[in-house]
Amino acid sequence: MLNSTINAIHFMKIYQVDAFTSQLFGGNPAAVCPLEKWLPSTTMQAIAAENNLSETAFVVRNGYLFDIRWFTPTVEVDLCGHATLASAHVLFEHEGWHSEEIIFSSKSGRLLVRKDREGGYIMNFPTDELELLENTPEGLNESLGIEIETCYRGNSDYMVVLENQEAVEAVQPNFEKLGALDEVRGVIVTAVGDSVDFVSRGFYPQCGVNEDPATGSAHTTLTKYWTERLEKKELIAQQLSNRLGEFECTYLGDRTEIKGQAQTYMIGKLMLDTLF
Repeated sequence: MLNSTINAIHFMKIYQVDAFTSQLFGGNPAAVCPLEKWLPSTTMQAIAAENNLSETAFVVRNGYLFDIRWFTPTVEVDLCGHATLASAHVLFEHEGWHSEEIIFSSKSGRLLVRKDREGGYIMNFPTDELELLENTPEGLNESLGIEIETCYRGNSDYMVVLENQEAVEAVQPNFEKLGALDEVRGVIVTAVGDSVDFVSRGFYPQCGVNEDPATGSAHTTLTKYWTERLEKKELIAQQLSNRLGEFECTYLGDRTEIKGQAQTYMIGKLMLDTLF
């Protein structure tokens, strides 16, 4: 009976990595599952829900590329920066990838990650498109609990520009109302930083993540805006969650480079019933 039970279990590697931080327990934790072939989407979604992290990434080697997919606890998403950084860290540091660059193939196109000589990783992502909105979207003022003067729409998110860092820190969203804005993935609030070029916070209740600790993909939106406003292409940024995300961003026109560090927190194995 014991042997038959063991034979019915499939063991799968899993890593947990803190991304966009120089130390453990900072930045944004992501789970990374290297696979030989894709699991059913329902299984990957169930694993992400069980992990209960803002994102779980699954990667499959495909020749010289790695196909990558990302799941929040509730939905699959088209782009996730911190889980891509975490996946690159796992492949470089734990899975024996010896090239200086990794090319991920995703729903958002090809994403490049290369090692930095200073110990971090540099991601090359498509730059977001921004549209200044003449009118604040209905319900957004009430959802954030503030009076909004400047609001943009990116491909996935609203971006609200506030007066200063203190105003960003003070935002206390009503997540039930915010989650009802189903025409976007989430909302970014941003301002000039006190000690860095710009700061932000990111809210994604639509995806099952009320406040994300460090959102790499949001910085493809933020970098474009702050490059034009501050008239500089190389920017230092922080995401003001209680875990604090740290970013170095470079605007390259249609592409944006986002540099960050990553720390391995946990290495383990999942035990899945083969009938699952």
